[in-house]
Amino acid sequence: MHQIAVVEVDPDRARIYEHGWQSWSPTMSYPLGQPPFRPSSDNRRVMNHRPDRVAPADAFWGEGLLAVDPGTGSEVHVFAARGPRAIPSIRAEVGGDRVAVYAEAPVDHIVDTRAGGVQGALARWADSFATRTVVGTLRAAPTLWCSWYHYSTSVSQADVEENLQAIDDLELDIEVVQIDDGWQADIGDWLTLSARFTSLRDIVARIKDRGRRAGIWVAPFLVGHRSAVFRDHPDWVIGGADAGTGWDQQLAALDVTAPGAQAYLHEVFAGLRDIGIDFLKLDFVYAGALAGTRTEPETSGIDAYRSGLQIIREAAGADTYVLGCGAPMLPSVGLVDAMRVSPDIAPYVEPPDGDQSQPSQRAATRCGRERAWQHGRFWVNDPDCLLAAATVEQREQWAGHVERYGGLRGSSDRLRELDEWGLAATRRLVRPVSVEPFIPAGLENGGVPGALPLQPAG
Repeated sequence: MHQIAVVEVDPDRARIYEHGWQSWSPTMSYPLGQPPFRPSSDNRRVMNHRPDRVAPADAFWGEGLLAVDPGTGSEVHVFAARGPRAIPSIRAEVGGDRVAVYAEAPVDHIVDTRAGGVQGALARWADSFATRTVVGTLRAAPTLWCSWYHYSTSVSQADVEENLQAIDDLELDIEVVQIDDGWQADIGDWLTLSARFTSLRDIVARIKDRGRRAGIWVAPFLVGHRSAVFRDHPDWVIGGADAGTGWDQQLAALDVTAPGAQAYLHEVFAGLRDIGIDFLKLDFVYAGALAGTRTEPETSGIDAYRSGLQIIREAAGADTYVLGCGAPMLPSVGLVDAMRVSPDIAPYVEPPDGDQSQPSQRAATRCGRERAWQHGRFWVNDPDCLLAAATVEQREQWAGHVERYGGLRGSSDRLRELDEWGLAATRRLVRPVSVEPFIPAGLENGGVPGALPLQPAG
């Protein structure tokens, strides 16, 4: 690594902002004396952090973005990647009243002296990065119902139909019905249904007949070792690349540079488009960047990932709304309509083992708040679904987070089981909101020209 700068700081007031690699990577601003969060296992590092890096426990570490607030109230130093294709790791070492910053490759160093602290400086940097990356006109997100949090991988076609009817009966403002994980035969086998679904075409037709849009969850760059794709097409996966474990099996990564794998991706997503699906949740897409990471870590894996997303977007059609999740953040700018900006929500507040990349209200709210500046600049921020059931710990606080930071609004409860409070919260919060840029605290009165606070659309 090469030294970029040495910043003089007030050790008692200074803070360092670490930006994580992907959706689930912890992202927050730390006082100098607080140890940063690190993965609790190697599998967590692969699946929730940058797979080919091991961040130090004794220094701060940002993937393509790190900021230093010296604590003087006069400036913020932003160290950032120059584009979405080369994302160097950035290291900050604290020594008394100085912070030395190092990077693997050249980065921009911006000294921001305007109002708003770290969040204001990052918002202004994001405006510039989005312009240089040619982010197109952002589209407001549709509201949705998602099967995941109540039904998990056991979702059935009957479950989807029950909630489709409930949306009508309860008069909810839900535009998309998203069929989540569990519809497919196995991870990687996206052309074969699980036994709980009889016809994807039929359920999509029922959704559309009700005047709603059909959405679906896919983990396009993962291939489970039990899957037919893994068994029949070994040339489609990256040999020797660890994509983690899940679904009670070892996971491989689809080699998005292989012609056969490219043709398969196109077949899957063109087929989903042809039966009427026009909302995609692309999950666990970190695996798309594993191609080539052993040889040229700054560029080749990212290029492969971006080309894989482009194949999907072309096959799915220009009108399809794409939500990224488990996604490398900066490499995705310009390629998705909306982005999960935090770990998953869960019915409990604290992650059971303390790992801040894991599903929990604590991790989801912390990370979603620290990435709020991305909304309306890079994409629409998805804080994850509203969970309003009576069994959810501190559901009022989670609803408040969704209301403040949710650019994409969705429900993932079994709708007929909601109590009076849960149904009222769902009616109030699951509604369209503006795609105008989020305004960090302290900038509400003109700090960012032309920007508006997150608010209802229309």
